This record gives sequence, structure tokens and C-alpha cells, in this order.
Amino acid sequence: MIMKKLLALTVISSLFFHFELCAQKTQNHAKNVTITRDQWGIPHIEGKTDADAVFGLMYAQCEDDFARVETNYIEKLGRLSEINGEADIYNDLQIRILISESEAKIEYFKAQPWSKNRLDAYAAGINYYLSKNPEVKPKLIKKFEPWYPLLWTDGSIGAISVADLQMSELKAFYGNEKNVGAIKLNEDYQQTGSNGFAIAPNLSKSKNAMLYINPHTTFYFRPEVHVKSNEGLNAYGAVTWGQFFVYQGFNEYCGWMHTSSNADVADTYLEKIVKQSDGYFYEYEGKLRKVTSKKVEIKYLKDGKNLVRIFEVYFTHHGPIMAKRGENWVSLKSYNRAQKSLEQSWLRTKAKGFEDYKKAMDLKANTSNNTVFADKYGNIAYWHGNYMPIRDNSLNWAKPQDGTKASTEYKGLHSVNQVVHIYNPKNGWIQNCNSTPFTASAENSPKRTNYPDYMAPDGENFRGVNATRLLEKVEKINLEELITLGYDNYLPAFEVLIPSLRKIKTQDVVLKEAIQLLLSWDYRTSSHSIETTLAIEWAQKLSSSIRKIYVDQGENDQVTTTKRFAEVATENELLEPLEKTIHELTEKHGTWKVKWGDINRFQRLNGKVTTEFDDNSPSTPVGNASALWGSLPSFNSRYYPNSKKRYGYSGNSFVCAVEFGDKVKAKSVLAGGNSGDKNSKHFNDQGEMYSKGVFKDILFYKEDILKNAVRTYQPGF
Repeated sequence: MIMKKLLALTVISSLFFHFELCAQKTQNHAKNVTITRDQWGIPHIEGKTDADAVFGLMYAQCEDDFARVETNYIEKLGRLSEINGEADIYNDLQIRILISESEAKIEYFKAQPWSKNRLDAYAAGINYYLSKNPEVKPKLIKKFEPWYPLLWTDGSIGAISVADLQMSELKAFYGNEKNVGAIKLNEDYQQTGSNGFAIAPNLSKSKNAMLYINPHTTFYFRPEVHVKSNEGLNAYGAVTWGQFFVYQGFNEYCGWMHTSSNADVADTYLEKIVKQSDGYFYEYEGKLRKVTSKKVEIKYLKDGKNLVRIFEVYFTHHGPIMAKRGENWVSLKSYNRAQKSLEQSWLRTKAKGFEDYKKAMDLKANTSNNTVFADKYGNIAYWHGNYMPIRDNSLNWAKPQDGTKASTEYKGLHSVNQVVHIYNPKNGWIQNCNSTPFTASAENSPKRTNYPDYMAPDGENFRGVNATRLLEKVEKINLEELITLGYDNYLPAFEVLIPSLRKIKTQDVVLKEAIQLLLSWDYRTSSHSIETTLAIEWAQKLSSSIRKIYVDQGENDQVTTTKRFAEVATENELLEPLEKTIHELTEKHGTWKVKWGDINRFQRLNGKVTTEFDDNSPSTPVGNASALWGSLPSFNSRYYPNSKKRYGYSGNSFVCAVEFGDKVKAKSVLAGGNSGDKNSKHFNDQGEMYSKGVFKDILFYKEDILKNAVRTYQPGF
């Protein structure tokens, strides 16, 4: 009995010591961090150590928008249905199948000391914020754990690779719900993307390399931050809410821009299943292997009650079973969560130039991104993906593979130099707009025949066409002119589509006038353009095939498909959508002659994660249009229930242009503002600038930050 009491006292004493140690670490972090807010509310975080800086960065993010920080982790934990109800059960199930909490925990405990240090500081920063702000009520997560960031792959909340599998197939397999078959094209997905441009010294008026950073994301998805330490960290850019590294941005040596990659990094396998008395088996190389399984418990909210659904999830050595096609089960082989990905994301923020950045790339852990790069030494570079499995190139990897054969297995990873890349092209520029890498530097681009087909199935799109057209004309350019180039409002898709209207023979006066108006249009958007309204409303009613940007191996790209459509479309296929467009505009606005800026609006009413819009509340006209049609500055807008106007929801978010010289010179603009609090002056202080493409000067050096400091403080003080 005495021994048991002594043991209990020892455990209690150890726990007390652990909590005391954690509390002391937290206080030390807080004392070692200074946050300076400039006139735009941008936090400039400076810590004594990297871990201190991470602590301060997380505290500052929570100050600006704790709701988005928490929501991102609720999603990655597969717990959205606990707050949203049944509608998110299968989203949660997919996450829980593909991302293992237990593996993340194990990797945290096995992490290198430097990595663990930052993970601990991440959790401490958020939890310290909650302790100092008891009025903030989390929806679900009362305490953040240091292994949470290991649930993400590349720092982008949406970077989940599922090959060509659809959510309806997952529902059909695990929920016995009817397989709906053909899936409607996801318009939001097809209209997202990003642009990245790198300019070499030979095209730069200052003889310094430049980088244009233009991610197209959901608005308010990434805030603008500056984080610095005495251990060599000094990064500025956009950070995904809840992550502790700059995802797209620059330091004093170099800059990195990520565009979403269509490089093939996940594959499906057809598994031949045999059911026996002791469970399921699958055939592999003429023998039967046991199908493994585990229980996944999904909690969900319904009618105010907390309920639970339990799924039995199956696995082969290829990966989890996600669907059934014919008599075969379909497994997914993917790389959706890995510690190396997080470490690579951190290490690149401290790169001191091209060679250093390549060392981070050598980890081969980035699955979702292409990278456009520039540095102060004049180097520019491009990598099309990073994590790239070696496969049998005689197979079409866009299709499910035969899971019974060993010949379909991966054969290791390609080296970074084997992945499609461009280093210092002679023409002096690189562009990627989620388009093929084989036109990224015009005649200096990589040759398709030198690479396996699965490595870059991406096709050309109209943004790529537009960017190449503009960059080929550049003789010398400065930072302001690079921004102007990035805001070019030409829509090359309509250069293909509009001439097809000549096929229409009609005596209707209104139709004739509308067609003539479009045929005389210069294909440029503006807030006062009637043609832009008419063209976009019409084009969105044409064949869905012309709106497909992301294509698989062997498929025609968007440009080819659109040209083919324009050639073969019948008069009726062109006329009916135009008649419907004129009718809808007239019904909503009393006339079909509606200026684009009158209905294409930017509005930020509140800080809710799910944005709301109101025709009767103030909004700002925007002349830009969706990237889908080739616009470099992307502004995706749509109608909402009970609205007669189109409101922007994604596109240009954090946009930044950087020049690397003896000193960095940079400018940026952010959708709305850096704060999610509608009562903050930084909630929408960049809204007007954003709508017009007006950039602010970035404050990167201490003397400039201090001159423009509005508030300087330590976390919690």
C-alpha cells in the first residue's frame, strides 16, 4: 500500500513538474516575442529564437481570425460534422481514411529536436492566446495539440490527392448510398488556380531578378505576415491560417511562389476481392492477401443531439479502399500526410538562395505544388511538382491500375533534377498559370518528349496563353510594370469563342445588336463594359467541356477543346445560351445592357467563415473577371440566393511583387484586409485598393517598420 501511494505521488509530482515546465516555456516565449502592427494591421513578429517567432506568429494569427485557425484544424481532424451536422459526414470520413492521427502523433514524438521545438511553440502560442482571451469561445477545440500541423501535407488546407475518385463513390461504398454516376463539373475548382512569374536580370531595368506572387484562393484564406528571429528567419508573405510558416513569399535572399500542380502524385488500383468465412482477401501475384480494416467513428450533430456513425474501413497494401467499380474494389495510393512535407515547408523559408532552396526541394515531399523561384543572385527557376513516384510509362496512370500485378508498383521517387524543371532560361522569364510546363519559357521550355507522360499531364489554358503573349513582348521591365502585366485584363478565350457567333442568322433586332456588340469587342474587361457582362454570362451557359482546366493524361486541354467547340458548335448551341442570357439580364435589371461593374461586386460584410452577401448593403465594383477565360487578375464571382448581383468569393487574394537586390523592394495587396473582425479598421481597409489593383509598399526592414508602427507589444501583455 505504501509503495502504491509513493508511486501515485511520484506520478502526480512528475505531471506537476511537466505542467510547470510548460508554463515556464510559454512565459519565456511571450517575453521573447515582439509584435509590431503597421498601418495596415500587418503583424511583424520578431522572436529571440525560431520557436519564439512561431509562438508569436500563432498568437498574432489568433488575434486576427481565430475562427479560421480553428476551422482549418477541425477540417483536418475530420470533425466538421460535429459542428455542421450530417452534410459533412463523408467529408470527415474521407479525411479520417486518408490522414492518420496516430501516425501524426508518432511522428511528433520521433521528430528531430528542432522540429519538435517549433511544433510545441505552435501549440503554446494558440493555447496562450485562448488563456489570455477567455471571451473567445472555440467551436470545438479547447486545447490545440503540437502534432496538429502534421495532419497537413504542403501547408494548403485543400491539398488532398484522391486521383479521379469522387465523393459519391465513397458514399456508395461505405454508406450504401446510390452511386449517382456522372458528377457535375465542380465550377469552383475549375476557376481556381494561381499565377507565378519570374524575371531574370537581363529583362529587369534594375538588373535585379523579380518575382510575381499571385495565388488564386478563396478570399480571406491566407493573411499577410512578417516573421523574424535571431536564428536567421526573416520571411514575409502569405500563411495559411493555423500554419506556422510562410507558404508563398520571400526572405532577403529569395522568393517562392506555389501554383497548384496537376502532376500525377496519387493513383487508383482495381483490387480483385474474394470473400471467405474469415473475411475479405485480395489477389496479388497469384496469391491471396488479407484485406485489413479498422473502425472509424464519426460524431455528428443532428437536431441538437450528438450522434455517432461507425464505419469499417478497408485497406490493401496499396492504400485505403475508396470505391467499387464493377466487381472490383478501388484502392488509393497517395501521400497525403508526411512529416517531411512540414519540415520542407519550414526549411525553404530560411533558404539563402538557389542552391539552398534546391536542398529543401531534395526532401521530395511537396505533392501539391509547382514552384516559381527567384533570388538576389539573379537566378530564376521552376519545378513542376516535387514528390514524383517512378512508374511504368507504358501505362496510362490517369486510369485505375491492375492491383493484382507487382509491375504496377511504384519504383522509388524521381530525383529533383529528373522532375520537369527550368533553371535560368536564356529568354529571361518563366511563367506558370496552372498550365503546361512545356510553354513556361517559350522556346526555352522543357521538351515534353524528355519526360514520362504521367509527370506533367497538364495542358495549356488561356491564362498561360495570355502570360506568354505578354512576356514575349518584354524588352526591359521594372517592378511597377510587372504588376501592370500581372493585371492585364485581356480575355483570350473570347478571341476564340466570339467569332463563332457569326454562324447565327437571326432577324431579331435585340439579338442582332447583341451579336454585333460582341463581334466589335476588344476582349478586355472593365467595370463599364457591357460586352464583358454579355460574354461571360453567355459563355458560362455553353458546353461544360470548355470550362475544364485541369485535365488528365491523354485528354485535350482547355484551349484545344474550346477551339474545337467554336469550330463545330451549331447555330442553336450558340443561340439558345445567348437568348437565355439576354432574357435573364432583362428580367433582373430591366435591360440586357448591364455594365460589368454594376453586377460584378466585391463585398465584405462580416467575418464569418461562410461568407454572406446582400444587394442592399454597400459593395465595390470590380472590372476583373474569372481566370477561367484567361484573365491574369482573377476575380471569381457568382450569384447567390436572392441576389441580382454577382459577388466575388475567390481569385486574387494576397498578391505580391518582389525585386531582389542589395535590398529587397516589394509591394502587395490583400483581399479586404488582414483582420477577420468586422469591427477592426483592418477588416476591409484594402478593399478599395484590391478592387482597383492598387498595391501598398511592403515594410520589410526594421527602420521602415518602426517609422510606420501603430502598435508594438508582447503577446498577452
